[in-house]
Amino acid sequence: MPRSVNNVASRAKRKRILKLAKGFFGRKKNVWTVAKNAVEKGLVYAYRDRKQKKREFRAVWIQRINAAARLHGMSYSELMGKLKKAEIGLNRKVLADLAMNHPSAFEAVLSKLK
Repeated sequence: MPRSVNNVASRAKRKRILKLAKGFFGRKKNVWTVAKNAVEKGLVYAYRDRKQKKREFRAVWIQRINAAARLHGMSYSELMGKLKKAEIGLNRKVLADLAMNHPSAFEAVLSKLK
């Protein structure tokens, strides 16, 4: 009995990986074993960095809120404490957007706290 191999599936798998490797430099884009390793590593980084992106944006929002609050004589921690006490349910993303793009609205929020 002749040996049976599923070449269609193997080829499809290789094509899928090489398609993901498009844009990589050197042999990483067209040599199967090198491309496979590069793509797997890239997918690991992609998964990890989707989580890190959230952390980094939160840090940026906090810095922006702190800078805007200090212009009005208040620290970040004071501002967040007063917001919680006043039961104003604005999250950091919205507060940072107000601070950057709508300073008058941010000032209105601060005046409500004082």
